[in-house]
Amino acid sequence: MAPRALWKGQLRLSLVSIPVEIFSATKSGARVSFRQIHKPSGKRIRYEKSVPGIGPVKTEDIVKGYEVDDGEYLLLDPDEIDAIKLETKKTFELVQFVDACEISPIYFDKPYYIMASDDLAQDAYRVVRDALRDAGKVGLGQVTMRGKEYLAAVKPCGDGLLMETLHYEDELREADQIFTDIEDEKVDKELLEVATTLIDRKSAPFDAGAYHDKYAEAMQDLLEAKIKNKKTPRVRADDDEGGGGDNVVDLMSALKQSLKDADGKKKKKPSKKAS
Repeated sequence: MAPRALWKGQLRLSLVSIPVEIFSATKSGARVSFRQIHKPSGKRIRYEKSVPGIGPVKTEDIVKGYEVDDGEYLLLDPDEIDAIKLETKKTFELVQFVDACEISPIYFDKPYYIMASDDLAQDAYRVVRDALRDAGKVGLGQVTMRGKEYLAAVKPCGDGLLMETLHYEDELREADQIFTDIEDEKVDKELLEVATTLIDRKSAPFDAGAYHDKYAEAMQDLLEAKIKNKKTPRVRADDDEGGGGDNVVDLMSALKQSLKDADGKKKKKPSKKAS
């Protein structure tokens, strides 16, 4: 299945605009994933959006609330948020170029691939890629994806371009707050020499393929053994009862639970009002 573009627009370098698409460079499907099951009934756990005293609510009735005071929220409709005009929603302009080593690793967040949208755009795309490679620089700019404006760095990656989102400065904690208890003393010279020698002996070119997620592999082995073992407990959690997907509410269960809660409240004596 072909990956879906997360963003479509123009990659701009001064007066040059290149139609591009941005794709996630990571995938989650390679990991083992689980569903939560209610053990007594064998049914899948579902999550519903509800309001105390009202129950399940419709998605179209949900708006964003910004807390301005204790318990007081400023309400914003989705249309008001969408109306915010940001050029970075459709244009990703490279406004500055820096050496890659100038950006501390702590700023890097997530990688994405940038691809030219069509064959006509590939000539300009290759020019930007090769110019960045020859200059030994990465380009910086801002791009809006999924309701957030990101600071991002662009650099050559094989035959294409790699974009890495960066944390803004105010999103990072000061390291001094964490390392404040480390005493500023010189380390033992002999111990330092031994550690340095060990590092030298174990130094080698980086090879990502040499590392594997041992936990995921062990979990997969466990699952395969469980599948082969006919004594492994199993349940049939059909989706029919809940509807079509994870966000569909099991209405009957919700109503029954509401009735139980209501009956429970009737049986309780009314509490005294707080003075």
